[in-house]
Amino acid sequence: MIDWLKRHPGEAPSIELGGQSLPIVVRRLAHARRMTLRLAPDGSEVRISIPRWGRTAEALAFVHSRADWLAQQYAALPGTQAPEPGGTLAYRGRLLGIEHAPQAPRRAVLCGDAIRVGGPAEALPRRLRRWLEMEARAVFSADLADYCALACRPVPGLALSGARRRWGSCAPDGAIRINWRLIMAPDFVRRSVVAHEVAHLVHFDHGPGFHALLGELFEGDLAAANRWLKHEGRTLYAPFG
Repeated sequence: MIDWLKRHPGEAPSIELGGQSLPIVVRRLAHARRMTLRLAPDGSEVRISIPRWGRTAEALAFVHSRADWLAQQYAALPGTQAPEPGGTLAYRGRLLGIEHAPQAPRRAVLCGDAIRVGGPAEALPRRLRRWLEMEARAVFSADLADYCALACRPVPGLALSGARRRWGSCAPDGAIRINWRLIMAPDFVRRSVVAHEVAHLVHFDHGPGFHALLGELFEGDLAAANRWLKHEGRTLYAPFG
């Protein structure tokens, strides 16, 4: 077994994929029974979860033993492609046609299965992102209120996150941050993330109590939501990077 730590003393763990050096993040989870390896949705890091009693050296050796698989995952990442007139924009799990007219009002407006926006074409991605963020704040706030009522907790502060490494977070003071890109995902996926963070208002860990509460709060299929994020989550980074 390769002991990465001994061969690279003092260095932060990393692995070369596609000509890029990606950091390896090792997470010890109380409920984990085996190693779980994945690439971050945006390709920014490699994540491996291990049981609390697991050895870091063994985790790193496992990562490097799966280098070929990780390289395939990295190569399959979608490239960034800015929205353009006549193209499409993902919104709550469906694709909207982008209708652009330079003389039309510059503020984006949802019209059935299309999003209409005016102004210079070069400003189109910026205007569409701003519209998505406005929608995200309104929709996430409603989700947060729903789940806080179920959890019998006051609604905490909500901030939109642009994080490239996580979908949501709950700070020790109860403040919740949700990645704005989730407004492009199907509703059940987005709501699963909000429910997850609300459950942390009660259980600030991932123990049995947390999972039991999350199962009570979320009305959908958690496994399906997690699968969607695992397999499709990276596509949410394609339009705006």
